Amino acid sequence: MLLDPNHLSALSSILRHGSFEAAAVELAVTPSAISQRIKALEDRVGAALIHRGTPCTGTPAGLRIAQHAEDIGLLEAKLARELTLDQASGPARVRVAVPADVLATWFIDAMAQVDGLLFDLVVDDQDHSAEWLRRGEVSAAITVGSQLVAGCDTTDLGALRYIATASPSYMHQWFADGVTAHTLARAPCLTFNRKDSLQKSWITEQTGQRIAPPSHFLPSPQGFVDAAMAGMGWGMNPIGLAQQALDDGRLVPLLPDAPLDVPLTWQVGRVLSSALAPLTASVKQVAAQALLPTQH
Repeated sequence: MLLDPNHLSALSSILRHGSFEAAAVELAVTPSAISQRIKALEDRVGAALIHRGTPCTGTPAGLRIAQHAEDIGLLEAKLARELTLDQASGPARVRVAVPADVLATWFIDAMAQVDGLLFDLVVDDQDHSAEWLRRGEVSAAITVGSQLVAGCDTTDLGALRYIATASPSYMHQWFADGVTAHTLARAPCLTFNRKDSLQKSWITEQTGQRIAPPSHFLPSPQGFVDAAMAGMGWGMNPIGLAQQALDDGRLVPLLPDAPLDVPLTWQVGRVLSSALAPLTASVKQVAAQALLPTQH
Protein backbone atom coordinates (compact mmCIF):
# COMPACT_ATOMS: atom_id res chain seq x y z
CA MET A 1 0.00 0.00 0.00
CA LEU A 2 1.58 3.28 -1.15
CA LEU A 3 1.15 6.20 1.22
CA ASP A 4 1.47 9.87 0.25
CA PRO A 5 4.76 11.33 1.58
CA ASN A 6 3.01 14.60 2.42
CA HIS A 7 0.48 12.72 4.53
CA LEU A 8 3.26 10.83 6.30
CA SER A 9 5.24 13.99 7.05
CA ALA A 10 2.11 15.59 8.52
CA LEU A 11 1.58 12.61 10.82
CA SER A 12 5.21 12.53 11.95
CA SER A 13 5.24 16.26 12.61
CA ILE A 14 2.05 16.17 14.69
CA LEU A 15 3.39 13.34 16.85
CA ARG A 16 6.75 15.09 17.20
CA HIS A 17 5.31 18.45 18.25
CA GLY A 18 2.00 17.46 19.81
CA SER A 19 -0.37 19.66 17.80
CA PHE A 20 -1.73 20.30 14.32
CA GLU A 21 -0.74 23.97 14.62
CA ALA A 22 2.92 23.26 15.38
CA ALA A 23 3.04 20.74 12.53
CA ALA A 24 1.62 23.40 10.19
CA VAL A 25 4.40 25.81 11.21
CA GLU A 26 7.10 23.18 10.64
CA LEU A 27 5.75 22.20 7.22
CA ALA A 28 4.86 25.78 6.17
CA VAL A 29 1.20 25.01 5.46
CA THR A 30 -2.07 25.88 7.17
CA PRO A 31 -3.53 23.85 10.06
CA SER A 32 -6.46 23.11 7.75
CA ALA A 33 -4.10 21.50 5.24
CA ILE A 34 -2.57 19.37 8.00
CA SER A 35 -6.04 18.28 9.09
CA GLN A 36 -6.97 17.34 5.52
CA ARG A 37 -3.78 15.31 5.11
CA ILE A 38 -4.44 13.35 8.30
CA LYS A 39 -8.05 12.68 7.33
CA ALA A 40 -6.93 11.43 3.93
CA LEU A 41 -4.31 9.19 5.52
CA GLU A 42 -6.80 7.80 8.06
CA ASP A 43 -9.25 7.11 5.22
CA ARG A 44 -6.48 5.39 3.27
CA VAL A 45 -5.49 3.01 6.08
CA GLY A 46 -8.97 2.65 7.53
CA ALA A 47 -7.99 3.45 11.11
CA ALA A 48 -7.67 6.39 13.49
CA LEU A 49 -4.04 7.49 13.73
CA ILE A 50 -4.12 10.33 16.26
CA HIS A 51 -5.69 10.85 19.66
CA ARG A 52 -6.73 14.48 19.35
CA GLY A 53 -5.94 16.19 22.62
CA THR A 54 -3.36 18.37 24.33
CA PRO A 55 -0.90 17.14 23.33
CA CYS A 56 -1.95 15.03 20.35
CA THR A 57 -0.67 11.46 20.66
CA GLY A 58 -0.54 8.54 18.29
CA THR A 59 -2.72 5.47 18.27
CA PRO A 60 -0.82 2.17 17.92
CA ALA A 61 -1.43 2.32 14.16
CA GLY A 62 -0.38 5.97 14.02
CA LEU A 63 2.86 5.33 15.90
CA ARG A 64 3.72 2.40 13.64
CA ILE A 65 3.06 4.34 10.44
CA ALA A 66 5.03 7.37 11.71
CA GLN A 67 7.97 5.08 12.46
CA HIS A 68 7.67 3.61 8.95
CA ALA A 69 7.90 7.15 7.55
CA GLU A 70 11.06 7.87 9.52
CA ASP A 71 12.58 4.57 8.39
CA ILE A 72 11.94 5.60 4.78
CA GLY A 73 13.67 8.90 5.49
CA LEU A 74 16.76 7.09 6.77
CA LEU A 75 16.93 4.90 3.67
CA GLU A 76 16.45 7.89 1.35
CA ALA A 77 19.21 9.80 3.16
CA LYS A 78 21.56 6.83 2.71
CA LEU A 79 20.76 6.69 -1.01
CA ALA A 80 21.34 10.44 -1.35
CA ARG A 81 24.77 10.09 0.29
CA GLU A 82 25.74 7.21 -1.97
CA LEU A 83 24.66 9.10 -5.10
CA THR A 84 26.13 12.38 -3.78
CA LEU A 85 22.77 14.08 -4.18
CA ASP A 86 21.80 17.28 -2.44
CA GLN A 87 19.70 16.56 0.66
CA ALA A 88 17.25 19.42 0.38
CA SER A 89 15.02 17.92 3.04
CA GLY A 90 17.78 18.13 5.65
CA PRO A 91 19.10 15.45 8.01
CA ALA A 92 17.19 12.22 8.54
CA ARG A 93 15.56 11.48 11.88
CA VAL A 94 16.12 8.29 13.87
CA ARG A 95 14.06 7.14 16.84
CA VAL A 96 15.99 5.10 19.39
CA ALA A 97 14.89 3.50 22.67
CA VAL A 98 17.53 4.04 25.34
CA PRO A 99 17.53 3.13 29.05
CA ALA A 100 17.75 6.23 31.23
CA ASP A 101 21.00 5.10 32.87
CA VAL A 102 22.62 4.53 29.47
CA LEU A 103 21.65 8.03 28.37
CA ALA A 104 22.98 9.50 31.61
CA THR A 105 26.33 7.72 31.41
CA TRP A 106 27.58 7.30 27.83
CA PHE A 107 25.06 7.37 24.97
CA ILE A 108 25.29 11.13 24.39
CA ASP A 109 28.95 10.66 23.44
CA ALA A 110 27.91 8.10 20.82
CA MET A 111 25.29 10.43 19.33
CA ALA A 112 27.70 13.36 19.23
CA GLN A 113 30.06 11.49 16.90
CA VAL A 114 27.44 10.96 14.16
CA ASP A 115 26.65 13.62 11.56
CA GLY A 116 23.52 13.87 9.44
CA LEU A 117 21.02 12.50 11.97
CA LEU A 118 18.42 14.08 14.19
CA PHE A 119 17.74 11.96 17.27
CA ASP A 120 14.34 11.26 18.76
CA LEU A 121 15.01 9.30 21.95
CA VAL A 122 12.50 7.18 23.82
CA VAL A 123 13.79 6.87 27.40
CA ASP A 124 12.50 3.93 29.41
CA ASP A 125 13.57 1.52 32.09
CA GLN A 126 16.30 -0.80 30.83
CA ASP A 127 14.16 -3.95 31.02
CA HIS A 128 11.56 -2.49 28.65
CA SER A 129 13.43 -0.75 25.80
CA ALA A 130 13.17 -3.95 23.74
CA GLU A 131 9.38 -3.63 23.75
CA TRP A 132 9.56 -0.38 21.76
CA LEU A 133 11.59 -2.15 19.10
CA ARG A 134 9.33 -5.21 19.13
CA ARG A 135 6.29 -2.98 18.53
CA GLY A 136 8.02 -1.32 15.59
CA GLU A 137 7.92 2.14 17.20
CA VAL A 138 11.69 2.75 17.09
CA SER A 139 14.41 1.95 14.56
CA ALA A 140 17.02 0.83 17.11
CA ALA A 141 17.39 0.23 20.83
CA ILE A 142 19.81 -0.45 23.64
CA THR A 143 18.37 -3.54 25.31
CA VAL A 144 19.28 -5.80 28.20
CA GLY A 145 21.10 -9.04 27.59
CA SER A 146 19.14 -11.76 25.88
CA GLN A 147 16.01 -9.75 25.00
CA LEU A 148 16.61 -10.25 21.30
CA VAL A 149 14.03 -8.94 18.82
CA ALA A 150 13.22 -10.83 15.63
CA GLY A 151 14.24 -9.05 12.43
CA CYS A 152 17.06 -7.09 14.06
CA ASP A 153 20.83 -7.17 13.79
CA THR A 154 22.35 -7.34 17.27
CA THR A 155 25.67 -6.37 18.80
CA ASP A 156 26.80 -7.26 22.33
CA LEU A 157 28.14 -4.05 23.88
CA GLY A 158 29.38 -5.05 27.32
CA ALA A 159 28.02 -4.72 30.84
CA LEU A 160 26.94 -1.63 32.77
CA ARG A 161 28.07 -2.05 36.39
CA TYR A 162 25.75 -1.04 39.21
CA ILE A 163 26.68 -0.66 42.88
CA ALA A 164 24.17 -0.79 45.73
CA THR A 165 24.91 2.49 47.51
CA ALA A 166 23.69 4.63 50.42
CA SER A 167 24.91 7.48 52.56
CA PRO A 168 26.99 6.70 55.69
CA SER A 169 24.23 8.09 57.93
CA TYR A 170 21.63 5.93 56.19
CA MET A 171 23.82 2.85 56.68
CA HIS A 172 24.10 3.64 60.41
CA GLN A 173 20.33 4.11 60.73
CA TRP A 174 19.11 1.07 58.79
CA PHE A 175 22.01 -1.40 58.55
CA ALA A 176 23.76 -1.11 61.89
CA ASP A 177 23.07 -4.83 62.40
CA GLY A 178 24.30 -5.70 58.91
CA VAL A 179 22.81 -5.99 55.43
CA THR A 180 20.55 -9.00 55.77
CA ALA A 181 17.23 -10.16 54.36
CA HIS A 182 15.58 -8.84 57.54
CA THR A 183 17.11 -5.34 57.34
CA LEU A 184 16.63 -5.10 53.56
CA ALA A 185 12.93 -5.84 53.99
CA ARG A 186 12.57 -2.77 56.24
CA ALA A 187 14.99 -0.22 54.77
CA PRO A 188 13.50 2.20 52.19
CA CYS A 189 15.06 1.86 48.75
CA LEU A 190 15.06 4.00 45.62
CA THR A 191 13.26 2.71 42.53
CA PHE A 192 13.38 4.37 39.09
CA ASN A 193 9.77 3.51 38.25
CA ARG A 194 7.32 0.66 38.67
CA LYS A 195 9.07 -1.32 35.95
CA ASP A 196 12.47 -1.13 37.67
CA SER A 197 13.60 -4.47 39.10
CA LEU A 198 17.30 -3.75 39.72
CA GLN A 199 17.03 -3.40 43.48
CA LYS A 200 14.98 -6.59 43.83
CA SER A 201 17.38 -8.46 41.54
CA TRP A 202 20.34 -7.41 43.68
CA ILE A 203 18.55 -8.43 46.89
CA THR A 204 17.75 -11.85 45.44
CA GLU A 205 21.34 -12.28 44.27
CA GLN A 206 22.73 -11.41 47.72
CA THR A 207 20.18 -13.12 49.98
CA GLY A 208 18.55 -15.80 47.83
CA GLN A 209 15.17 -14.38 48.82
CA ARG A 210 12.50 -12.42 46.95
CA ILE A 211 11.87 -9.27 49.00
CA ALA A 212 9.77 -6.19 48.21
CA PRO A 213 11.24 -3.36 50.32
CA PRO A 214 9.46 -0.04 50.83
CA SER A 215 10.32 2.17 47.87
CA HIS A 216 10.58 5.78 46.76
CA PHE A 217 9.83 6.12 43.02
CA LEU A 218 12.31 8.57 41.50
CA PRO A 219 12.63 8.52 37.67
CA SER A 220 15.96 10.37 37.37
CA PRO A 221 19.42 8.76 37.21
CA GLN A 222 21.18 11.79 38.73
CA GLY A 223 18.29 12.19 41.16
CA PHE A 224 18.96 8.61 42.26
CA VAL A 225 22.51 9.54 43.25
CA ASP A 226 21.41 12.77 44.93
CA ALA A 227 18.63 11.04 46.87
CA ALA A 228 21.02 8.35 48.08
CA MET A 229 23.50 11.00 49.25
CA ALA A 230 20.66 12.82 51.02
CA GLY A 231 19.85 9.68 53.00
CA MET A 232 16.42 9.03 51.48
CA GLY A 233 17.16 5.42 50.64
CA TRP A 234 19.59 2.99 49.10
CA GLY A 235 19.67 2.28 45.37
CA MET A 236 21.50 0.65 42.50
CA ASN A 237 23.59 3.39 40.89
CA PRO A 238 25.68 3.05 37.70
CA ILE A 239 29.33 3.19 38.69
CA GLY A 240 29.92 6.07 36.27
CA LEU A 241 27.45 8.29 38.15
CA ALA A 242 28.32 7.15 41.67
CA GLN A 243 32.13 6.87 41.48
CA GLN A 244 32.98 10.41 42.65
CA ALA A 245 30.59 10.19 45.61
CA LEU A 246 32.03 6.77 46.50
CA ASP A 247 35.57 8.15 46.28
CA ASP A 248 34.89 11.08 48.60
CA GLY A 249 32.76 9.12 51.07
CA ARG A 250 29.37 10.69 50.43
CA LEU A 251 28.19 7.25 49.34
CA VAL A 252 29.28 3.81 50.51
CA PRO A 253 28.48 0.35 49.14
CA LEU A 254 25.91 -1.66 51.04
CA LEU A 255 28.19 -4.66 50.71
CA PRO A 256 31.84 -4.81 49.57
CA ASP A 257 32.54 -6.46 46.23
CA ALA A 258 28.88 -7.02 45.39
CA PRO A 259 28.25 -5.28 42.04
CA LEU A 260 25.42 -6.08 39.65
CA ASP A 261 26.61 -6.20 36.04
CA VAL A 262 23.87 -5.73 33.44
CA PRO A 263 24.77 -6.82 29.88
CA LEU A 264 23.63 -4.46 27.13
CA THR A 265 22.88 -5.13 23.47
CA TRP A 266 22.51 -2.76 20.50
CA GLN A 267 19.71 -3.84 18.16
CA VAL A 268 18.82 -2.29 14.79
CA GLY A 269 16.01 -3.22 12.44
CA ARG A 270 17.70 -5.31 9.72
CA VAL A 271 16.30 -3.23 6.87
CA LEU A 272 17.98 -0.15 8.37
CA SER A 273 21.29 -1.70 9.35
CA SER A 274 23.24 -0.23 6.44
CA ALA A 275 21.60 3.19 6.79
CA LEU A 276 22.48 3.28 10.50
CA ALA A 277 25.95 1.75 10.13
CA PRO A 278 27.72 5.00 11.20
CA LEU A 279 25.60 5.14 14.37
CA THR A 280 26.26 1.48 15.10
CA ALA A 281 30.01 2.02 14.73
CA SER A 282 29.87 4.98 17.12
CA VAL A 283 27.80 3.09 19.69
CA LYS A 284 30.25 0.17 19.63
CA GLN A 285 33.27 2.47 19.97
CA VAL A 286 31.92 4.47 22.92
CA ALA A 287 30.47 1.39 24.65
CA ALA A 288 33.86 -0.33 24.48
CA GLN A 289 35.28 2.48 26.58
CA ALA A 290 32.35 2.90 28.98
CA LEU A 291 31.29 -0.70 29.69
CA LEU A 292 32.90 -3.81 31.12
CA PRO A 293 33.52 -6.85 28.94
CA THR A 294 30.58 -9.26 29.14
CA GLN A 295 31.35 -12.48 30.98
CA HIS A 296 30.50 -15.52 28.89
